[in-house]
Amino acid sequence: MGRGPWDAGPSRRLLPLLLLLGLARGAAGAPGADGLDVCATCHEHATCQQREGKKICICNYGFVGNGRTQCVDKNECQFGATVVCGNHTSCHNIPGGFYCICLEGYRATNNNKTFIPNDGTFCTDIDECEVSGLCRHGGRCVNTRGSFECYCMDGYLPRNGPEPFHPTTDATSCTEIDCGTPPEVPDGYIIGNYTSRLGSQVRYACREGFFSVPEDTVSSCTALGTWESPKLHCQEILTKINDVSVFNDTCVRWQINSGRINPKISYVISIKGQRLDPMESVHEETVNLTTDSRTPEVCLSLYPGTNYTVNISTAPPRRSVPAVIGFQTVDDLLEDDGRFNISIFNETCLKLNRHSRKVGSEHMYQFTVLGQRWYLANFSHATSFNFTTREQVPVVCLDLYPTTDYTVNVTLLRSPKWHSVQITIATPPAVKQTISNISGFNETCLRWRSIKTADMEEMYLFHIWGQRWYQKEFAQEMTFNISSSSRDPEVCLDLRPGTNYNVSLRALSSELPVVISLTTQITEPPLPEVEFFTVHGGPLPRLRLRKAKEKNGPISSYQVLVLPLALQSTFSCDSEGASSFFSNASDADGYVAAELLAKDVPDDAMEIPIGDRLYYGEYYNAPLKRGNDYCIILRITSEWNKVSFFPSSCELCIFSFA
Repeated sequence: MGRGPWDAGPSRRLLPLLLLLGLARGAAGAPGADGLDVCATCHEHATCQQREGKKICICNYGFVGNGRTQCVDKNECQFGATVVCGNHTSCHNIPGGFYCICLEGYRATNNNKTFIPNDGTFCTDIDECEVSGLCRHGGRCVNTRGSFECYCMDGYLPRNGPEPFHPTTDATSCTEIDCGTPPEVPDGYIIGNYTSRLGSQVRYACREGFFSVPEDTVSSCTALGTWESPKLHCQEILTKINDVSVFNDTCVRWQINSGRINPKISYVISIKGQRLDPMESVHEETVNLTTDSRTPEVCLSLYPGTNYTVNISTAPPRRSVPAVIGFQTVDDLLEDDGRFNISIFNETCLKLNRHSRKVGSEHMYQFTVLGQRWYLANFSHATSFNFTTREQVPVVCLDLYPTTDYTVNVTLLRSPKWHSVQITIATPPAVKQTISNISGFNETCLRWRSIKTADMEEMYLFHIWGQRWYQKEFAQEMTFNISSSSRDPEVCLDLRPGTNYNVSLRALSSELPVVISLTTQITEPPLPEVEFFTVHGGPLPRLRLRKAKEKNGPISSYQVLVLPLALQSTFSCDSEGASSFFSNASDADGYVAAELLAKDVPDDAMEIPIGDRLYYGEYYNAPLKRGNDYCIILRITSEWNKVSFFPSSCELCIFSFA
């Protein structure tokens, strides 16, 4: 077999090897320790560096590989956006690097659209509620993490959509609550004026001739846009007239039995007389009497020597079983003996009935009037005057104060025998308003103008209802009275903070109350319920937090603050200037480590770890440094109507991290 060109023998087999060695020696003559230009072989994403006297190729930041033949992009985002960029972010890989973007509803603290978190930048919640009118008319904006929700304000109801709602996705609108016309009560009526807005009230009473238990009741316009169902039940009274008797020859007295009745009853007294003298054979008359007495009495203008039949019944709409009595008047009043009797009509007017048949002569009556109010120990209204008349049945109307019990003593003067008659009058409350210009001041105080006689003492009845929109189970009701002789009274009420109140005020001399609404501001939030302790070394502490009660207003959040122990004595708990961990150049000034919204805190206890490297709200819970002493503070914040409140004292514990 013939030999090929490469089979010519040993000398020819060494030729390729010698050529390669020659080339290698030629390359070694290039720049470099071994003559090879290493930098010329670096990958396009690598950099040539001198280390320990040798040149090597190292992949650039963001790339991994051997630096010469391979430098591939390192995907920093593979560990997840939360780990790389922080909470509420999205991570975006690019050749040789990455960048972070805040999710919708959040913004970067460096105010740029993109960021790298190595400068302390993080994503914080955007408070969309800072834009007024965001929730449309009647809406109330509530900020949430990464978004916001709309609720209808007090006095408004959601229509055409859900609640809470979002103005860009829901068609919900807030309509002012209007309860419309209050429900009717059979045989009852509404006292005074009213409106149909939220919180408005109407007061019912039974018509004349009917009674109820209780005697009156209130129906309120509710947050559902409907009136409360009135509980008043009016029942008809059947008045029984018993034991009719005659006294003083022309006066009639009787008793009634009608159970629980309205304050006053009107009677119709029909008189029919047949005189013994045939010249005037008939005397017919009807007398009306209104009184609250259970033993009413009336003195009639009757002729002497006459047979009378008197029929007594109640005036419509009240029903009764009528009573009839017959009697004869005496015929011995030919001389003027000064006797007379008194009857009441129109509440404050007196009719004087003379027994004498002498007409045309002048007579003088002396009136002594004394009035007192059962509810005012120092009240007294006294007056006296003389009244001269030639009438046989004169009428005198007195100027009396409302809601007052009067004793009137009338004496007939200049007669052969002076004669006195005493009668009692109980005046009803005034039907006009006696309170005007009511207003609030200093948040819990009221002042008003009293329309009354100067220096006259008056008693005022208060009825107060309190509710909280953020605490549905809360309800406060108070009833009390005060007395004052001032024309411009003032009173300060014992009201709870953070509460909406309706205050009804009525002078006892009037039937008509006035109503005013008051809203109290929130005050300092309570101390949190937390187990705190002192730790020296050992594992990181866990605070056990219990949800606090909203006594002084709505609780917004719970904050955990970390302070160097040296700052404990100078730190003010109501300071608003506490910053986040990344906002300080160092942690020597202290920082907020966590913030928990009140709605995220469960009713039972929860644990809050210290230094777990997680975000709580917009605050970073940074790890504690070994060898330092810390003071861990827990405080509660409250916010209402964009006003923030911080407590004057906090719960704290001391931690020594060895």
